[in-house]
Amino acid sequence: MTDHRPWRGVLVATALPLRDDLTVDLDRYAEHCSWLVANGCDGVVPNGSLGEYQVLTPEERARVVETAVTAVGGERVMPGVAAYGSAEARRWAEQAAGAGCRAVMLLPPNAYRADERSVLAHYAEVARTGLPVVAYNNPVDTKVDLVPELLARLYGEGCIRAVKEFSGDVRRAYRLAELAPELDLLAGADDVLLELAVAGAKGWVAGYPNALPRTCVELYRAATGGDLATALPLYRQLHPLLRWDSRVEFVQAIKLSMDLLGRHGGPCRPPRVPLAPEQEAAVRAATEKAVAAGLA
Repeated sequence: MTDHRPWRGVLVATALPLRDDLTVDLDRYAEHCSWLVANGCDGVVPNGSLGEYQVLTPEERARVVETAVTAVGGERVMPGVAAYGSAEARRWAEQAAGAGCRAVMLLPPNAYRADERSVLAHYAEVARTGLPVVAYNNPVDTKVDLVPELLARLYGEGCIRAVKEFSGDVRRAYRLAELAPELDLLAGADDVLLELAVAGAKGWVAGYPNALPRTCVELYRAATGGDLATALPLYRQLHPLLRWDSRVEFVQAIKLSMDLLGRHGGPCRPPRVPLAPEQEAAVRAATEKAVAAGLA
């Protein structure tokens, strides 16, 4: 088992730039990945929820991974390989391995409320590819909860090496550290970053660095380094934006902030629709306040 852990640090769940006709702009995506790394981020996570993987064609989804690898190198790319079927998820993991990636991120089965046996079988199937698997616990959206006891079992059986924790329950960090101390905890929701960093998180699969990479990296480094004098004021300033990462409209919100900051966020594919006027006003105001505070 390798000691190299490419999921550590700030890995950006990348937004996917779409043109006005909703086609994928791969050139702009390559530039975005390079820009994130140049601004201090440790890597990128294509084909996550923020990357709208659910509405991509198989060809688009594969090319997104290949584009990211070409832009920043496979050691910095950890694709999401979620799929309704375990065989399909394994094929996406194999595609990632073939493209040169060093790890993948995997949701539990989410076409239905899977039981523990199904979850174990799902992760075991994808782990057979040989790539390290980072579990993604998002019980809000998937209705399948990877509780600490189940995560510890998945780790003990060699199915996962880390977990992106999106439950919002920061108390789980301590239970998980007791049950599986070698399992890396990654902050999975922007608005609990500080709490999970203090609890020992080894990485952050992040949304808002798409718009504010340098400041978000500064926040992460300070928080994980125990520099709360730096981290807490930054966290308070950023939190009006960070909390959008845990809302239904997170993709639209982050893309809007990108647009306002001169990065191309662009539209989303249906069934996502544009922000309601009051939501747009809130994101716009929070983004402009961050700019005025010198955070951009």
